[in-house]
Amino acid sequence: MSDKDQYAVFGSPIKHSKSPRIHQFFAKQTHQDLEYRAVLVPAEPFEQAVNDFFAQGGRGLNCTVPLKELAWAYADKKTERAELSKAVNTLALQSDGSILGDNTDGIGLVTDLKKNNAIQLKGKRVLILGAGGASRGIIGPIQDELPESITVANRTIGKALNLATEFAHKGAISACGYTELAGLSFDLIINATSASLSDDLPPLVEGLLKEQGSCYDLAYANEPTAFVRWAHEQGALKSLDGLGMLIEQAAEAFYLWRGVRPTSAELIGVLEAERVS
Repeated sequence: MSDKDQYAVFGSPIKHSKSPRIHQFFAKQTHQDLEYRAVLVPAEPFEQAVNDFFAQGGRGLNCTVPLKELAWAYADKKTERAELSKAVNTLALQSDGSILGDNTDGIGLVTDLKKNNAIQLKGKRVLILGAGGASRGIIGPIQDELPESITVANRTIGKALNLATEFAHKGAISACGYTELAGLSFDLIINATSASLSDDLPPLVEGLLKEQGSCYDLAYANEPTAFVRWAHEQGALKSLDGLGMLIEQAAEAFYLWRGVRPTSAELIGVLEAERVS
């Protein structure tokens, strides 16, 4: 193994991952001497693969689908946001040899909303579509921004209700099915479903978005997703996808590992330019 500090992203599939490019960009920007690679790791051999990685001198890992829950179970210690989300996307070797687990997805989203797009959450009505792991990872950091309310909508209402109950101690949060959204309106609508992966939409009703409201799709693609297109049709002030979140969650992981916070504006500009060229 190289003398450079070793970092990696584990997942399956992994070939499409932009993480190596993102972290190599951050390393060059902040003058950090490290290597970062993408490694195909399915769920079954995950624990052994992580053991081997750290035993061979690895310093930190990112974990993506389908490994985030396994990484949560693997970590010796967890941040509060990781405990709440029950998923870990970042593992970091500590000075005492223990492994810290963190979830940087939610703070990545909040940073992209506030810093890069001037979308404030304080006092706003927020709708989150979907009640799976993606939603679980973002609710806590959104609550920390003191929105007026958060509503979680899901096809299976019971799943949304369970999620809302888990986070109720941190702020106003409710749950419902999609048909129960009729007559309601929101300042920010976040698509945390997997519908965009098949260029589809959740069953949305008209009138959900307030005037001057914005929409955000956690998924990203070279072409606008179905949800981004829907948001444009609804007259959204801003209709965004998850590319900025991807970069900002990586910046947070980089800071956790290296103690240096990279800036992301230049990289966002580069990747945005590539997908419209």
